Amino acid sequence: MEESRNAVVLTCLVIYFALCIGVGIWALRRTKSTQDFFMAGRELGIIVTAFALFSSTLSGFGFVGGPGLVYSQGMTSVWMIVCGTVASCFTFFLVAKRLRIFSEVYQTVSLPDTVALRYQSETSRFLTAVAIILGVVGYLAAQIMAMAVVLQEILNSVDWVPHVSLGAAMTISVAVLVFYCVTGGIIAGVYTDVVQGAVMAIAGVLVLIAAIQAVDGGVAGGAMTVVNDDPEAIGPWGTLGIMGALSYYLLFVVGACGQPHIVTKLMMNKRIRQFKQIFLVSAIAGTLAALLWIAIGFAMRALVVGGDHAELGQPDDAAYAFLQSYAHPILAGVVFAGLFAAIMSTADGFLNIGAAAIIHDIPKALTGKPIKRELFWARVATLALAVGAALFVSLSKEDLVALLGTFGWGTFAAALVPTVAIGFNWKRATPLAANVAIVSGLLVNFVIEIAKIQVPHGIHGGAISLLLSLTLFFGISLLSKPRPLPDEIDAILDLKNTGCAGVPAGIRRRRPTAGAACDSLPPPPPP
Repeated sequence: MEESRNAVVLTCLVIYFALCIGVGIWALRRTKSTQDFFMAGRELGIIVTAFALFSSTLSGFGFVGGPGLVYSQGMTSVWMIVCGTVASCFTFFLVAKRLRIFSEVYQTVSLPDTVALRYQSETSRFLTAVAIILGVVGYLAAQIMAMAVVLQEILNSVDWVPHVSLGAAMTISVAVLVFYCVTGGIIAGVYTDVVQGAVMAIAGVLVLIAAIQAVDGGVAGGAMTVVNDDPEAIGPWGTLGIMGALSYYLLFVVGACGQPHIVTKLMMNKRIRQFKQIFLVSAIAGTLAALLWIAIGFAMRALVVGGDHAELGQPDDAAYAFLQSYAHPILAGVVFAGLFAAIMSTADGFLNIGAAAIIHDIPKALTGKPIKRELFWARVATLALAVGAALFVSLSKEDLVALLGTFGWGTFAAALVPTVAIGFNWKRATPLAANVAIVSGLLVNFVIEIAKIQVPHGIHGGAISLLLSLTLFFGISLLSKPRPLPDEIDAILDLKNTGCAGVPAGIRRRRPTAGAACDSLPPPPPP
């Protein structure tokens, strides 16, 4: 039975890897320009955009690291995901509409492009690009580690497959990832998101049922087992306490607005009026998929504490151990394939924004013009980033996928939330404030991480970095003289956060597709 289970799981993975290669080849034929490679032609519909958004959040970080954190910290890490719908609302109201209009009017292909226009500052473009590259390395490392850990366990569980080291599993994973991303760009990622998103939403419900059945006494029995071992784990704040849990909540609610792999996808959908439906679909699907995060973590803790399962080697093993031991073989195979799809599509997003920062934004910030043959060099930069992240995770002493992912999230949040979420809603914000916020957020977050500083009361270092960068952003903006903005940018910042009315006539004359993106604007007045 065990051998047939392993064969079923491996077959699902082989089919998925073959699908990745096919999607890469298909997307290669559709990718004709940097607009296609970085922005998917700005033609994504409601379903594709919605699943791309929630898949960007729940990837290897969520499906490998998430259960590991619940296993080790109890309810503390649940505060990362209970905020999902609130985070979606923040992102929708603060950044969605204006980013989409900026991208349409000025044909931007990256977040630093848009930041440079908002602040009229190439320095802001450069610093935003640097922040993205630094965050991408940490976050992408989490995706690669998640792929390698799961693939190694699956291959080594099949008798006729020779023993595979973690390094070999990482090499296989990165090879498939590179082919998939280099050929198809962001198009490959977002269209895969539809299939894997649907799979993971359904799998979340099925895994919850399997978890309830696996634990003696179901939910009540599992809760009592965990309570008897460690009452804090099952309490409302988990093992890190109230301040630690609330720091996660702050970081993942407010911090969502500064995640470039998420907000960049807001620049890709076809029509602005679709955002309400996009966020509704994304929130529902994300909530269902998050059941996997919670169910596996608590089930494995109850099973280990109750003596029904051996102690795990490390918390990141929780998802693999549960699926291999307590889920139906077909469900396990589908979930593992969906997990790899989530990792691949999210890694594709990180490689995409990182490549844009390297070959588009930094050259433009330094020389005032983009480099020639951007599409070719975008593919080269994608390859270099993937190899660099693999080397980083090979040399890193940090084992937990979730902690690597949380560090990446915190880096993006501290550096970019003030600049993007606040700056695109407050005309008083100045380039100096944006630049200081980015630099301070990066420095503090990296110092806390590298020096292994333990913040009192379990507060996450990323939350401290975020609060500091926000404070500096507001303070410097109020103390420094604002720079006059061009009329069109000033008009975009004046737009209401919802609906489509109000796109200035001058913009519609210069870029008629801005009206098409809204789908309900009156025709522009005659010139």
